[in-house]
Amino acid sequence: MSWNAVGRAALLGAASLVVMGAASPARAEGQFLVNARLRTELVDQDGFANDATAITLRTRLGYQTGEMAGFTFLIEGENVLHLVDDFNDTVNGAAGYPVVADPEATELNRLQLTYGGIENTRLTLGRQRIILGDARYLGNVGFRQNEQTFDAVLATSTAIEDVTLTYAYLDRVHRIFGDDHPAGEFDLDAHALTAAFTVPAGTVTGFAILAEVEDAPALSSATYGVNWSGSIARDGQPTFGYRFEYAAQSDYGNSPAAFDLDMFRAEASLSQNGLSGALGIESLSGDGARGFATPLATLHGYQGWADVFLTTPADGIRDIYGRAGYAFANPPFGSALRASIVFHDFETENGGADLGSEFDAVLTSQLSEHVALEFKTALYDGGDSTLADRSKLWFAITYSR
Repeated sequence: MSWNAVGRAALLGAASLVVMGAASPARAEGQFLVNARLRTELVDQDGFANDATAITLRTRLGYQTGEMAGFTFLIEGENVLHLVDDFNDTVNGAAGYPVVADPEATELNRLQLTYGGIENTRLTLGRQRIILGDARYLGNVGFRQNEQTFDAVLATSTAIEDVTLTYAYLDRVHRIFGDDHPAGEFDLDAHALTAAFTVPAGTVTGFAILAEVEDAPALSSATYGVNWSGSIARDGQPTFGYRFEYAAQSDYGNSPAAFDLDMFRAEASLSQNGLSGALGIESLSGDGARGFATPLATLHGYQGWADVFLTTPADGIRDIYGRAGYAFANPPFGSALRASIVFHDFETENGGADLGSEFDAVLTSQLSEHVALEFKTALYDGGDSTLADRSKLWFAITYSR
């Protein structure tokens, strides 16, 4: 029996458990899940006859049961609707417009069974959201309207003091492009493992991601790495934060070519009284044929929000960046108000050729317990490279409960 068949059988059994347990007075109370985001995205990109205007509404509706004999069942659907569709959504053929990768879709987003009956351990089976660490290698691509989810088995344990162990077996990834795109789903044979150790100097995390992508063999790879992050705080002094990470990547499984690549990133930050600032570098190598790749990651958060470098250049990329932010102690409206700006300078990791620069800015407000606003912009200048200049602007209002 295939893993998919086992998963479907388990989830059907879980659905039966929900129905049979509905009248049980011992059943913990369940909850309805609602998340809706209305967003406008505007894109002006050199080389296109038209600017893109995308107004889209993403709605997720679901239900999560209370715990019954250690089990919890969750089901959630997702719909993405176009209100204004003057853009290339990757499946509508609108080649005269820049890409805004939010195609219309109605999909099953999550269908999962979780067991928490083992002390300090949780097991989840089914279609689920998986975010490892800061999503640099494995994430849900939460910025896009159609969330990336995985058919997977996920186990997390804190049974060992000061150690968090996570293991995931990934059978399929449901990507942001939706079912109508030929690359909307990939069958996988992938393993992801992390071990996070809390030590006096912060947290040290070792990780391994062994991913065979059956539908896109060129994306198959084995990645091993270690991350060290933490902070130092003294009374009356700014908090100093730090992060260092190194990872090595090579061919794996059905990969059609041999390669050995690596990546390094480091960041130092200071924060006090709502003010924060950081300087960092992220360097992804390339061998002239391909660059260090993280195809299952949330890529929007790295190398600038304009998403110019979703695929690492063949000669690699070196991103030197600075970030500043402020969280208002007494916002003029809402319960929280935050602003930040980021500047990136890009060049190839091999040879130091100019890849341009980017300025990003964001303002977020938590208007109420359930409603949030976001204004965001990304301005990319290709400099001496052949990459197209582009500017992007977003306004979003999100309701969640």
